[in-house]
Amino acid sequence: MALDGITVANLAHDIQERLSGGRISRIAQPEADALLLTFKTRKETVRLYLSASASLPLAYFTEKNKPSPAAAPNFCMLLRKHIGNGRLLSVTQPGLERILRFEIEHLDEMGDLKRKFLILELMGKYSNLIFTDDAGTIIDAVKHVPSSVSSVREVLPGRPYFVADTTHKLDPTEISEEVFLDQVCSQPMNIARALSSRLTGISVLFGQELAARAGLEGDRPMQALELHEKLHLFHTFSLLREDISTGRFDPCVFYQQGEPVEFAAFPLTIFGNCETRHMQDVSEALEIYYAEKDRVTRVRQKSADLRHVVQTVLERDMKKYDLQCRQRTDTEKREKYRIWGELIQAYGYNVEQGASSMTAENYYDGGKEITIPLDPQLTLQENAVRYYERYNKLKRTEEALRTLLEETEAEIEHLRSLQVALEIAQDENDLAQIKAEMQEAGYIRRRQLPGKKKEKIVSRPFHYVSSDGFHIYVGKNNLQNEELTFQFANGGDWWFHAKGIPGSHVVVKTEGKELPDRAFEEAGALAALYSSEKQADKVEVDYIQRKHVKKPAGTKPGYVIYHTNYSLMAEPALARKLKRVEE
Repeated sequence: MALDGITVANLAHDIQERLSGGRISRIAQPEADALLLTFKTRKETVRLYLSASASLPLAYFTEKNKPSPAAAPNFCMLLRKHIGNGRLLSVTQPGLERILRFEIEHLDEMGDLKRKFLILELMGKYSNLIFTDDAGTIIDAVKHVPSSVSSVREVLPGRPYFVADTTHKLDPTEISEEVFLDQVCSQPMNIARALSSRLTGISVLFGQELAARAGLEGDRPMQALELHEKLHLFHTFSLLREDISTGRFDPCVFYQQGEPVEFAAFPLTIFGNCETRHMQDVSEALEIYYAEKDRVTRVRQKSADLRHVVQTVLERDMKKYDLQCRQRTDTEKREKYRIWGELIQAYGYNVEQGASSMTAENYYDGGKEITIPLDPQLTLQENAVRYYERYNKLKRTEEALRTLLEETEAEIEHLRSLQVALEIAQDENDLAQIKAEMQEAGYIRRRQLPGKKKEKIVSRPFHYVSSDGFHIYVGKNNLQNEELTFQFANGGDWWFHAKGIPGSHVVVKTEGKELPDRAFEEAGALAALYSSEKQADKVEVDYIQRKHVKKPAGTKPGYVIYHTNYSLMAEPALARKLKRVEE
């Protein structure tokens, strides 16, 4: 989610609370369009990162000290001259605009007390850092915008600073019930988009959230609402507005299967099926969300080659499997040749030599007559032998194909399990383990430099705790599945796996206790979530005590067999609410 006005309001509140009255001890410009300000307050030293990047404008507290260029840029030098050692008086946000306005008090060259404003505009490709005097005249900006670029507003030294009103939206901090009903509820679009298009700082996502809080569907046309529904929507919006004005924020990051999917300044009911992690402040939410998003993207990029190899081999094996199935179908006619050979030997005594066919009663089919083609160049005995030879050849082919089909099926199942493992992979260690398995299977070539020791791969299974306090472990790949099942789990622990489809092994440690029904449901939900059918509403899951799970010799990693198991229908959505233990 891009920064909306509500998230920026949360940022303004947090910065005001933490840094108001603090002095700027250091100003750095690590990027061409970003500042790193170090503040000293009575309690602590804090770094605040302000970025006007067109692709990712951000503001957040950070403990990391980003490297700066050897020669400070002109904008950085200007700020050091004017507001170095300045005191932060306030951080404000006009309306719910995506703007942070820092009011800074400092002493000028004559020792007189002056005020300046550093303004961060978080507006996508129009983002900017602008420095003005107390009269609102621009002193300088990170990005200069002449009239040839924008006919609406120039951002140049000496020009007056103002917020351009290009969208003509309403200020949600001041809107009345009458104006809301007249100008917002009259929009010819759905509820979420009507709120977003007419109210400053309200994103479509928060429009959907407001509709959900009011008991309405965000996709429902605004003009189709009854008056009482419109009034209820306004009152719901007013409650949110009150939370914003009083600073009652609760920043969260929402996760689905371990991956961050969204962040917000408040818990969102529309993400009720996701795991919700509450953060200390919105800066932590932003830093964690974008850092983890970057990690997920990086893992996706690094796994691209492995995915391509798996997909290529899988497509090849699927074609091979189809061909083998057709060949096996062809062998089903072998019994016909055996019967023909027998009937030639049983009734051929009255057939003339050189005949091209013979008719006989088929005692395998209730005495019905059957016509058997013959080769006139061969004797009847030679015709019978030829049919027996065809039968035996097809029989040998069918036996060989049965083995080949089992091998191909096993390889296809293994490749699909690798696809699931690549979807689950969280970091480079997980990918390294999958790569090692693929090397062992011969899908990719192993390249070990002479004299170089093989690095130990540290990758651990997912660890969850059930609602009743039982520890649940989920393997991320086949090697982990095997280790989890046969080395980590005890015989009395419970083992779960999605029925008949690729997925993770799930183990519940019982510690000698009896599992309640809820623990079975939650473990089954995890087995469903970490399977190839994670998007389904319900997945059938097998479960059994670990002591009954066996591994046949010579089979692929992660392959097991079991008998007399139990089954349950599990909901992957249930697992998304479970808390994962970070190790």
